[in-house]
Amino acid sequence: MFQEAADFCAESEALYVELKDLDDQALDTPTLFKGWTFNDVLGHLHFWNLAAVMSVEDEAALVALLGRAASAIPKGGLRPFEDEQLGHKRGETLREAWRDGFLNAAERLGSADPKMRVKWAGPPMSVRSSVTARLMETWAHGQAVYDALGKEREDTDRIRGIAFLGINTYGWTFANRGLEVPDPPPWVRLEAPSGETWEWNESSDTNWITGRATEFCQVVAQTRNVADTHLKVVGEIATRWMAIAQCFAGPPTDPPGPGTRHKADH
Repeated sequence: MFQEAADFCAESEALYVELKDLDDQALDTPTLFKGWTFNDVLGHLHFWNLAAVMSVEDEAALVALLGRAASAIPKGGLRPFEDEQLGHKRGETLREAWRDGFLNAAERLGSADPKMRVKWAGPPMSVRSSVTARLMETWAHGQAVYDALGKEREDTDRIRGIAFLGINTYGWTFANRGLEVPDPPPWVRLEAPSGETWEWNESSDTNWITGRATEFCQVVAQTRNVADTHLKVVGEIATRWMAIAQCFAGPPTDPPGPGTRHKADH
């Protein structure tokens, strides 16, 4: 199993530990992300983990599934479609199915050639990028769960993959909105959870972002507004990017408003 697959598995397991003792009623707790409940989060993650396995094992089935999903969006939305495909599982049954699914996905994706190209809802990508996207989705949607539980997540350096995904989608963030991609991309210098320093792009005195890697990941994954972080953002290009950064596939999505995503005060 290559590193990104192991990281995805570990992040999923960490979220499972937070949920494993909750009963069916507690698993229906709403979050600050679109009012999704813990069940909604788990259903969404489980559905797309299963789809990721399809991408390496049955491309035709994946293409057909993505087509049905796209057709469902204007009719009733993606979440109801995901629930239907999962047999409307809820509560403890869904939680355990999700765990079985992410363990299987980590094994299946982790044993594939990480450079192999696979189809997805957006452009085709490598298996390594696919499993990194699963890590990012788990971490990002997991944030809503940790917030609702009133818990501060203890991140590890496995979030480097999420930070890299944020860097790698710099140009796409603008192009996805039909905007010209500004050049050069900002210099990014982050403090990893371990205390290491991660850097990307050419150094600059006028166009840069620095701060904790966790907060950078929160911004590019749109779990926090940049105004709610301690990131230092200098320069017009860096400021424009952090206002709309989006490291996940799909149509342009605006970040949450300032103060709207936060840890619950229990």
